[in-house]
Amino acid sequence: MSEAVDYKVIGTRPIRPDGVDKVTGRAQFGADLNLPNMLYGRVLRSPHAHAKIKRIDVSKALAMEGVYAAISGADFPQDPDDLGKNIMARDKVLYHGHPVAAVAAKSQRCAEAALLAIEASYEVLRPVLSVDEAMADDATLLDEKCFTKNLPDKPDKPSNVAAVMTLTRGNVDEGFEQADVIVEGDYNIPMAHQGYIEPHACIANINESGQGSVWTCTQGHFEFRALTAKVLGMNVADLKFIASEIGGGFGGKTTIYLEPLAVLLSQKARRPVKMLMTREEVFRASGPAAGTHCKIKVGAKNDGTITAAKAWLAYEAGAFAGAPMGPGAMSVFAPYDLENFHVDAFDVLVNKPKVAAYRAPGAPQSMHAMESALDDLARKLDMDPLDLRMKNAADEGTQAPYGPKFPAIGLKACLEAAKVHPNYTSPVPEGAGRGVAVGFWFNVGMQSSAEVHINENGTVTVIEGNPDIGGSRASMCLMAAETLGVPYEQIRIVIGDTESTGFSNVTGGSRTTFATGMAVIQACEDIIAQCKLRAAATWGVDEDQVEWEDGQAVPAPGVNADVKPLSLADIAGNAAKTGGPLLGRASLNAQRAGASFSVNMTDLRVDQETGKVDVLSFTAIQDAGTAIHPAYVEGQMQGGAAQGLGWALNEEYIYDENGVLENASFLDYRMPVASDLPMIDTQIIEVPNPSHPYGVRGVGETPIVAPLAAAANAIRAATGVRMTDLPLSPPNILAQLDNA
Repeated sequence: MSEAVDYKVIGTRPIRPDGVDKVTGRAQFGADLNLPNMLYGRVLRSPHAHAKIKRIDVSKALAMEGVYAAISGADFPQDPDDLGKNIMARDKVLYHGHPVAAVAAKSQRCAEAALLAIEASYEVLRPVLSVDEAMADDATLLDEKCFTKNLPDKPDKPSNVAAVMTLTRGNVDEGFEQADVIVEGDYNIPMAHQGYIEPHACIANINESGQGSVWTCTQGHFEFRALTAKVLGMNVADLKFIASEIGGGFGGKTTIYLEPLAVLLSQKARRPVKMLMTREEVFRASGPAAGTHCKIKVGAKNDGTITAAKAWLAYEAGAFAGAPMGPGAMSVFAPYDLENFHVDAFDVLVNKPKVAAYRAPGAPQSMHAMESALDDLARKLDMDPLDLRMKNAADEGTQAPYGPKFPAIGLKACLEAAKVHPNYTSPVPEGAGRGVAVGFWFNVGMQSSAEVHINENGTVTVIEGNPDIGGSRASMCLMAAETLGVPYEQIRIVIGDTESTGFSNVTGGSRTTFATGMAVIQACEDIIAQCKLRAAATWGVDEDQVEWEDGQAVPAPGVNADVKPLSLADIAGNAAKTGGPLLGRASLNAQRAGASFSVNMTDLRVDQETGKVDVLSFTAIQDAGTAIHPAYVEGQMQGGAAQGLGWALNEEYIYDENGVLENASFLDYRMPVASDLPMIDTQIIEVPNPSHPYGVRGVGETPIVAPLAAAANAIRAATGVRMTDLPLSPPNILAQLDNA
């Protein structure tokens, strides 16, 4: 098991490797690259949320001067899967903004004119815009071939419910019978945008043999390559994907939108094709976080022991199946040691864009319901809300609701830190309310690869395949420096393209520092083994008589050899005489990522006349396992808090009755800005993850989970009214106060 130790490099706060290029404007983001003879691609999108396509004719557009290619669903492989239909509609359009055609032209203006020349006609159908409407017996069907998966018996008719999931343990009915107090709640959360500043962008350059390169802003260029090849029926070996710098993702750039269109247009035009989404297109046609309808029932004894809990969780999938009901179901009760629980989760089709990941996808919605219910339970029991959570907190050895037993975890340490934190022990400001909530994310490992090259002067180059969206390059360099025993400044890092480094899964799920970091560590250990072997040969001793300390080979204790230590630079400089260049590599499928827990608290003041909410303070406490770069851990905690507060207080997708998004811009989609938030206080708890050499557990997802419920609980304390539906915006607050 990993234990807290004193590290030489890990835990320091050096400047990030990519920092200078970013602050000086040299970094190349998705829209920055231009190629000779480049064309501009644009997409024609459906004006309807639900309609049958009667006709798409691109011939007039293709005949225009300056237009080099025009495509529609007829140009793609037939019998597509859901991903292919989302990239380009075939027989039906399923959301407002669904792509129906695309063109490549010599200029943006020419491309826009070509879109106007495309002839498109539709038979408009009634849209389905909520999970409740979609799950009704008489609901309009989005897909007549959709039969609910995972039911005990095969369904005999199609449904908008794409899949169900159940988690259960013990006897819930008996548990509720044992309860002295029972609370129930019904909660709704709207779709929300991840808020990344950089719109989706890519350039494809495909040659006459069908091979080529794609530059794209992505969280995972290996997956983008595979998905693009799948949609187009291509061989992945014919495509090279290069990840640009990325201006935010938060899960929203884990899937493809433009890339297959750019590749196909480039194939037809025989020219490079650049495609950019406008901000409006990002809102209308990329994947938001799922909206939800959740029901919670919790029973407890008078001493606070939870006897039973039940959850009903319905997630909007958008137009195609794939809502994060699984992670939501796995997370809803995960912080607590429960003998009796039952969870039903539903993946529901609606006429909105297919949802994508958003930091801990599914968990903020389900845990908002549970943590709000626990706040009501604490009030009924007249119990401190932190004490109630501590009474039932999961600990090492607790069996998670989704199966395995937790190893060492930091939930109780976070709760203990919160209980004595000055922001909790201080009086609540006049007119304000204080709310607390717990957050959780299980984290993932998955596949990663890394190489470590030693230059002839002993400097180090790390090559790995995970785009950096949260400071991971700095973390990789820190772990490499710690392992090799050399200064951080001696390390350089490269994010390789799909042809220059080994496969790595997407940067997401809080996996990168854990899994790719483990690959970097193992590659460094490979280097150390080689260095020891070469030092042994140089000294004329056996390999087991050599040790590696502080970046150099030294004789093991008791070895009688009159030799001087050999540094990494010494060995690299003499590599030609001892076996050639030093190259270390590792590839793995990382297991036991280590669950992450947090405790958040916030003080909010509500203006009773206007409904305006002021955030007076916010405190984020989280177990990071080991904070490799504490400043970036704090940044993740603060960023997640800001996003969670935005979702809680103002952010929502607002659709009209025809399924048209009414607030498709940052002017009308109300994200928090600096003046809306106080300084977010952070406290890092370190309970090392026993399955990682340095105790790492992912930190990027958990910070967004608890703020929604913490804010809702603070509003309840400030107003005396439980608002079960988000956002906690001024109009919604005033409506609730008027009805109270």
